[in-house]
Amino acid sequence: MPAGDVEAARKRLRAAAEDLDDIRVAALVLDLVAEAGVAAAWERVCRPVLSTLRGDSAAEIAVEHALAEGVRVGLDVSGRDPGRPLPARGVLLAGVEHETHCLGLHALAAALREQGRGCLHLGPALPWAALATAVARTRPRVVVLWSQTPATGRAYRLVRFRRGFPGVRVHAAGPGWIEPVPPPSARLTSLAEATAACR
Repeated sequence: MPAGDVEAARKRLRAAAEDLDDIRVAALVLDLVAEAGVAAAWERVCRPVLSTLRGDSAAEIAVEHALAEGVRVGLDVSGRDPGRPLPARGVLLAGVEHETHCLGLHALAAALREQGRGCLHLGPALPWAALATAVARTRPRVVVLWSQTPATGRAYRLVRFRRGFPGVRVHAAGPGWIEPVPPPSARLTSLAEATAACR
């Protein structure tokens, strides 16, 4: 996307969010994905706009929620055919215990669908015991765990979890993982990196 188009798209997205119009936000996200692809829509437009909202006032919190919900819906609809679901192909995505945000995982799921791949996306705030049960049942090759804040991104939990599933590649995604992630786990810092890790 040319820089001028990126800036215009950011302004449209922000204006829709400020109108608390999550449906228009979702439609704009779908248009962006169709025009430029999931990675460009997420990395160059959605994520930068989200990062400008600090939640300093009640009004801004409402705008942030409208934006996040619209982006989530747009990403979830993108590339989805309910009549013909894509197989998970050994990829499980989840937000860690007590983590209420996982918008980045919605972007990753959309990017995988764009490549003709599926995943099992279990959403935010999945307790560690429930995650272990899901992994034991579905036997994924790759698990991507999202943390938005340092309060939920505890590297020692990855070590503990990985001990129970030595054959599974476990990756940490999101800004909450501020502690060093012990190998062989990796901290994924971009959508392109996360998509590659799931291949």
